[in-house]
Amino acid sequence: MPFVCGGHPSPACLPELLLALEQTGASVVEIGIPYSDPIADGPVIAGAMHRALEQGVTPAQIFEQVASVRDRLSIGLVAMVSVSIVHAWGGSSGFCQRAEEAGFDGLIVPDLPVEECDPVRDAAREHGLAMSLLISPSTPRGRAEKIARASSGFVYLMTRLGTTGEREESPEVERRVGIIRRATRIPIACGFGLSTADQVRRVLRHADAAIVGSALVRRLDGAEDPASTAQAFVGDLVAACGDRSQSTEQNTPDQVDS
Repeated sequence: MPFVCGGHPSPACLPELLLALEQTGASVVEIGIPYSDPIADGPVIAGAMHRALEQGVTPAQIFEQVASVRDRLSIGLVAMVSVSIVHAWGGSSGFCQRAEEAGFDGLIVPDLPVEECDPVRDAAREHGLAMSLLISPSTPRGRAEKIARASSGFVYLMTRLGTTGEREESPEVERRVGIIRRATRIPIACGFGLSTADQVRRVLRHADAAIVGSALVRRLDGAEDPASTAQAFVGDLVAACGDRSQSTEQNTPDQVDS
């Protein structure tokens, strides 16, 4: 599940990037909606968002670009968006309606606590959108189970504390994934700090999806041909997924609500 920042590396490049990522084998693409105060984003993604904002990129432009190419895509598209933008852009119902009309399949609202998620979650459901909430490595077990049950589409399990960014070591996710699996039947996607094919391979021994953001965004920054750059990098990550049927930790098809 690659992450790209809307409006980066250039204001109008998103449609081309989405087509390239589908062709290279991505299953779902997260599209970050630029925000002046990024939540939990490290310097690479925060910098990409600030540069997009400096070039005048708006949520409306990103939605228009998604709509322009949606009928040529079969992959899932998920908006990563601050709750401040949701409130400012029509509130829960208005934002979700516009996201549905643009062709999004789901939302990730990283700064929305589970105790306050009902209005957005209900609006998302009304407009056919999934809504994924984040679980951090330090989230107590009971709260993690509550977040998992409140999510739809997939659960976002952070592999590390702190902000996004590339790391050399592979995260240990087996135990946390096991806890979450006992609380929900939906897929579990792991992100934060994943940047190499080996890390993706290790995470997918236990989780259903690997989210890679900063490593891709960094490569796109200043790229002469962003689409080709994305295809080359994500292609290696997709190849690392290989044949996962031998993993004893994976859900069988009738165990996953997609």
